[in-house]
Amino acid sequence: MVATQIEARGVRDARVLDAMRRVERHRFVPEPEGGHAYEDRPLGIGHGQTISQPYIVAVMTEAARVRPGARVLEIGTGSGYQAAVLAELAGEVDTIEFVEPLAREAAARLAALGYRNVNVRAGDGYRGWPERAPFDAIVVTAAPPEIPRPLLDQLAVGGRLVAPVGEGEQELVVVERTAAGLTTRNLLPVRFVPMTGEAQQRRGAGRRPIHDQ
Repeated sequence: MVATQIEARGVRDARVLDAMRRVERHRFVPEPEGGHAYEDRPLGIGHGQTISQPYIVAVMTEAARVRPGARVLEIGTGSGYQAAVLAELAGEVDTIEFVEPLAREAAARLAALGYRNVNVRAGDGYRGWPERAPFDAIVVTAAPPEIPRPLLDQLAVGGRLVAPVGEGEQELVVVERTAAGLTTRNLLPVRFVPMTGEAQQRRGAGRRPIHDQ
């Protein structure tokens, strides 16, 4: 999977590739989908949610530039697959899942697999986890209409936020906080499930430029 679906398509970070090899995707996929676990496509995990395709997980992880010892926030735990990949690279991962049954299942799965550096919380990720901030990297795995301001505020200087953004047409966006402010760039078109909760209430409000206030 890693050689043909990820490395062959341009992911070069050796630490990311090693993490993708170590995390066994079939452990994060419901049994009916188990035979498809290593195909390069998203798979349903119940409750209208999906586990992202391996290539996109690798691209987002590489774009986040997670360094050893980093504090990472993930919005949208799902089955815990992306959190496990991040945990292979980071010092600590805090992850928030809106769907409570998925949060419980992911927490149990990650604990059973020995991930002691992952903290799972059930709740709305729109406002992040301010009491745990700042974060060296933030990875969002569901698409808001625009990047939530509270997440940008929780990004440390030198940190990166990676998120799918948009309604209908989505772009994978990377935001970096420097001493001078925020810079943003688009990576590639993507398709993720919409972000729910407060982001859903704001849907249709239009996308605004990213800048410091």
